[in-house]
Amino acid sequence: MRLRVINHALILACGCMAVADVLAADAAGVVKTLKGTVQIERTGGSSGAAIGSEVYGSDRIVTGPESSVGITLRDTTQLSAGANTILELNKFAFNTTTHDGVLDATVKRGSLAVISGKLAKANPEAVRFSTPTTTLGVRGTEFIIEVGDKGEGAR
Repeated sequence: MRLRVINHALILACGCMAVADVLAADAAGVVKTLKGTVQIERTGGSSGAAIGSEVYGSDRIVTGPESSVGITLRDTTQLSAGANTILELNKFAFNTTTHDGVLDATVKRGSLAVISGKLAKANPEAVRFSTPTTTLGVRGTEFIIEVGDKGEGAR
């Protein structure tokens, strides 16, 4: 009986440490503006976004009809997703001291307006936005991406 209790305690401790590691990971950014229905999907589930919700480097953001969301990343990059948008943050890392890092995102559907932050200014080659048909390297500071329902086109 005592051995079983110890085994359960060890399993619980290991599980709690894994959850603590996920929660301790740095958030990529935070939701600053919100209109309508917006979901943040990540490993383990989906939740409705709210102003102040943290967004992580592997999250998928899905906006509903007549909805939009504004997200500010840690490097001050501003992302504004319009209605019916699917935005996948594939990877985000940013060192606040050296401004090194990476931003890799994919717009599967919808529209995304971007105002580049410190990462793109210091290391433009480290910032990449993709659509189903195009990959964009960031060389400017502001741009808009639009992807049709069938994954067509980027502007």
